[in-house]
Amino acid sequence: MAKNKFQTEFEINASKKMLYPYIYTASGLAQWLADDVNINEDKIYNFIWEEEDHKYRMAAHRTNSFVKFESLDDEDGDPNYFEIRLEMNELTQSVFIRVVDYSDNPDDEELQDLWESMIFNLKEIVGG
Repeated sequence: MAKNKFQTEFEINASKKMLYPYIYTASGLAQWLADDVNINEDKIYNFIWEEEDHKYRMAAHRTNSFVKFESLDDEDGDPNYFEIRLEMNELTQSVFIRVVDYSDNPDDEELQDLWESMIFNLKEIVGG
């Protein structure tokens, strides 16, 4: 099955420095992205959605800028991943969250709704 690379972005009223712990730490991610997030001694993140475990490793990150999580559940050599970037428009000083979701889900509308819901949760927490 071919993978789908979905991209979207959301403006948010918060600084990159304030948002970074919410996209980088297990406790921050658990507040808005998943039902719960745990990290083990091997630095494997366990995202729990609807009582199902999904194992990810942090494939890349840059402080106050972005994080990329790669799925360990895929066995086809082309793993699902999601990336969350914090970007600032220098002209307007607006901060945007850019999301890349690379997965088996071909329905961009469903993915848009899903990410909108999660980002809404994050905005509620940070007041953005």
